[in-house]
Amino acid sequence: MSFLESIQLDPEILLDAAARVHRLKMYPFFDIGHYVLSILMVREDLASGATLFSRKHPLSCWMSSMLMCFGGTFLANFLLGEPILAPFKRHDDVLLASVVWYLVFYSPFDIVYKLAKFLPIKVALCILKETQRAYKVHHGVQHAMKLYPNSYLIHVLVGTAKGAGSGIIRTLEQLIRGVWVPAQNEVLRPTFATKACVAASILFVLEKETTYISAPHDLVYLGVVAFFVYFKLSGILLHIHDPFAPFENLFCAVFMGGIWDAMSYVAF
Repeated sequence: MSFLESIQLDPEILLDAAARVHRLKMYPFFDIGHYVLSILMVREDLASGATLFSRKHPLSCWMSSMLMCFGGTFLANFLLGEPILAPFKRHDDVLLASVVWYLVFYSPFDIVYKLAKFLPIKVALCILKETQRAYKVHHGVQHAMKLYPNSYLIHVLVGTAKGAGSGIIRTLEQLIRGVWVPAQNEVLRPTFATKACVAASILFVLEKETTYISAPHDLVYLGVVAFFVYFKLSGILLHIHDPFAPFENLFCAVFMGGIWDAMSYVAF
């Protein structure tokens, strides 16, 4: 086979890889990555009091962890008027999340928590979680399209809720643990994960409902997965936490009164 022929096969190889990624089953490995990192967020929010809190309030600890694990589905179901407790109907998912919760908080010598914080393992967990995030956004957009085929806004809202729901309802999760910090909610201070889910939802809507994107669906899905994984690893390894920030600052300066406010200060 010549070099030129091998180059011509590259698009086929890429499409085959994209199709394989699109058909990946999330249970159990990708779900485990999501559960571990979600429960780590609860534990790290508790900081030095995590051990004492988990011993004194195991029910609250478990409930807040489950809220983080299934937050996307809870929020999406709430927005669509579907049963909020529907994620709990699958006993294998709840059991798996509960086992992960137990190991993160109660493993002997805290070995599971220490392993999850070990950089190579954390990178692997992040890849699993971000791959699942892309799946959730895509599934949320598709589900909303079936129920409300002509409402693009609902498609984007549900896709974002599915992908970033655990962060959006973080205030409620903290309230279950007896902490009330409303100033830290996602509406006031959206994280990169929420912004990325909005962008991915819009991309899926454009790809499904318009002719602006002509690329194969599997390739678009692979691009979203790569987008999530790349910027998550950039945050961990390179400390690039919000690549949207420069564009937001420019947009606010031009369209949200920033330039005019600056000119008024100079004038007066």
